[in-house]
Amino acid sequence: MIETVFRCEDLPRADRFDFWREQMAQLMAPMEMTTDHTRDFRGEVRILQFGAASVWPTKFREMNFRRTPKLIRQSDPELYHFSFIQQGNLQVSQSRQESAHRAEGLYVVDTSRPFDCVAFGGPPGGVGLEVPKALIPVPHDRIDRLLARPIPVHEGVGALLTGFLARLATDRSLSPSDGPRLGTVLIDLAAALLAHAVEADDALPPETRRHALALRVQSFIQRNLSDPELSPATIAAAHHISVGHLHRLFRARDTTVSGWIRQQRLDRVRRDLTDPGLRTVPIHELAARWGFAHPAVFSRAFRAAYGMPPSDYRHLVLVSCAPGATPRRPVRTDTHTRPSAPPQAPVTS
Repeated sequence: MIETVFRCEDLPRADRFDFWREQMAQLMAPMEMTTDHTRDFRGEVRILQFGAASVWPTKFREMNFRRTPKLIRQSDPELYHFSFIQQGNLQVSQSRQESAHRAEGLYVVDTSRPFDCVAFGGPPGGVGLEVPKALIPVPHDRIDRLLARPIPVHEGVGALLTGFLARLATDRSLSPSDGPRLGTVLIDLAAALLAHAVEADDALPPETRRHALALRVQSFIQRNLSDPELSPATIAAAHHISVGHLHRLFRARDTTVSGWIRQQRLDRVRRDLTDPGLRTVPIHELAARWGFAHPAVFSRAFRAAYGMPPSDYRHLVLVSCAPGATPRRPVRTDTHTRPSAPPQAPVTS
């Protein structure tokens, strides 16, 4: 992963907006920009390069920006630019379609076509995603119907993509070697989202469909970890696939369905055991919250994963976090095989 950061606050006020325009033209695409805040403009962009895809956590003042036919002839990176809005309001128009977007909204524009965007109602902020159009195996004339329009984000691939973008925007633990793998995930999610929205799933390569399905299944599991009845059969039924198909998805990632569920549950209980605010909650109750119906089964699984009983783990961590204590971290001896999956979307407990 390669990271580029620029922020206007590092410059004299009189130079900030000109600097913003120059940087955005070089890093995204040439655009006409105007604002009522030239004297106090504030803006910050981090560009995270994941292979062919790039992620843009961004904050800036209210402004207008336009991509005109003249500017397109001058330079066209031929990208689909997704915008996941986390605060503020935007009015976007492209291809004779105009829509208003608020916080928690998602839309896509095509850098090869003129567009207008007005940011208003408070400083906007969010996360952008740029993907080369050539890497999206969906007919571009069908995607034209989606440009500037709201894309659902509360379920399915839309929820996966926006959750993943939000996680990448705040995760400071990523290394350069993560870039190509995460870029593939981003492109697959973007392609699956567009294909589903225009009913062109059959245009996706089989591997992209499998990858998107695996991510949907993993997200479903994480949302339902507290259910002790969660099983391969219930998961397969929820996704309208056979149990055998489900097992093949996980075998391709060098794990099993039950093993992945168990490790996700153990990770949640382990996190709760390190929370000082939960120190008085009995361990068996924490385990039950995450779907472990039998305390003895949980204790054996925890010891096998982390090399010590859960009570010892809690004591070791909470004592080391006490004022004046020397910080210590338990040594993890987990031998479970984990899937080669990217960071997951935020988990809803």
